[in-house]
Amino acid sequence: MNNEIVIVWFRQDLRLSDNAALIAAHKSKRQILPIYILDDENSGEWKMGSASRWWLHESLIQLDKSLKGNLCLQKGDAHSILKGIIKKHDVKAVYWNRCYEPWCIKRDTYIKKSLSEKGIEVKSFNSALLFEPHTTLKKDGTPYKVFTPYYKKGCLENNADPALPKQTPKRLSFYECSSLTLDDLKLKPSIKWYKQIEKEWQPGEKGAEACLNQFLENGMNHYKEGRNFPSKNNVSRLSPYLHFGEISPNKVWHEAKMTMIENRCEKDGEHFLSELGWREFSNSLLYHFSDMPRENLQKKFNAFPWQEDDALLKCWQKGQTGYPIVDAGMRELWQTGYMHNRVRMIVGSFLVKNLLLHWHYGEDWFWDTLVDADLANNSASWQWIAGCGADAAPYFRIFNPITQGQKFDSDGNYVRKYVPELSKLPNKYLHAPWEASESILKEAEIELGKSYPEPIVELRASRERALAAFKSISGINSD
Repeated sequence: MNNEIVIVWFRQDLRLSDNAALIAAHKSKRQILPIYILDDENSGEWKMGSASRWWLHESLIQLDKSLKGNLCLQKGDAHSILKGIIKKHDVKAVYWNRCYEPWCIKRDTYIKKSLSEKGIEVKSFNSALLFEPHTTLKKDGTPYKVFTPYYKKGCLENNADPALPKQTPKRLSFYECSSLTLDDLKLKPSIKWYKQIEKEWQPGEKGAEACLNQFLENGMNHYKEGRNFPSKNNVSRLSPYLHFGEISPNKVWHEAKMTMIENRCEKDGEHFLSELGWREFSNSLLYHFSDMPRENLQKKFNAFPWQEDDALLKCWQKGQTGYPIVDAGMRELWQTGYMHNRVRMIVGSFLVKNLLLHWHYGEDWFWDTLVDADLANNSASWQWIAGCGADAAPYFRIFNPITQGQKFDSDGNYVRKYVPELSKLPNKYLHAPWEASESILKEAEIELGKSYPEPIVELRASRERALAAFKSISGINSD
């Protein structure tokens, strides 16, 4: 081991196993200075939301333990901080794993050029995606805009299988450096609203491993159908761990493939792998269309007649719409920092179509309240549900929250968990309480408009209004 120092700059890769930058630093036989920089100066409007900051706080505790207390914490402009540390400690190299948000690419490109010009060895690696965006292009060199050909041709045919995950390097040699304390980063809000969320999650690499094992053992079988039912244990809940890089997608991919063979659940396993493919697709879209978080990919939607109504927006945010499956989803989000994917589509459709409120409002609320808030997934998903994105659901596909609830929560377990004021209502009326008689409501101890709200919009009228709004732009060219 020589006396040279290499910085390993942790970002969205808060793990030791299958971490390409860390492994390369270890192989260089230098002393490793592990650094995390909270860079709110370059992230602009996309600095982490409240739920993500709570998750990050907990994750950094776990990462520091894994690094035996050697994680150096910093806060501010990453370029300035790295320059200062390099100068003070005679650092020879900086390694990091790539991030694909537009602001990260812009910042990292500048840092790489600046440090390289000063003779610092700078290397970046892929440790976040199965397939990098530049390897999944069509034959003419343009990016895919439709998922199925992207996944089947761009990913599976154009690339070799994802690399096998690599083990954690042994006997790492660390270089000590003065650090801020975790409290200096001020990631936790002063109001402890996250206390309920704490009960739901175990952030960190060990938590990610436990989450994956739980899913493979109990959730993979019947995944294809079971994932549609919010009260069933057929979703992986790996999204926050993947976003913060506490588990590598390569590890998830290969362990899932092994499990589907061993358990003879190929159809379920292939469907799960395709969901990892959607994560890749979202990142590819963001990479090639950097304005996706704010600009409609289908330009005709720039003329869409969105409404403004703060009162309706607040009802949606608080889970007080009068539609039980919508309210259950929004309350699950507030209480757990997470929402079941089927329900995300239902609440998203309700916001942009029944309420006719801009998808940006949903995007911003999810950004602040989801522990798995991810710029690529969040913006691509909201554009999908709004009908204005790549390979989007047609705008006229409007989820009916009553029939969705009856179909996917027929026993009412999900609604009763998150909307307990309706718990005594018979299943027949659970997803449309206003259809119950006064005597049934009284027996269930429900007074509509007081203990539970009346519907804030009428479904048929709001559907017709949404279709009329879409018709007003349907003749406009999208290019």
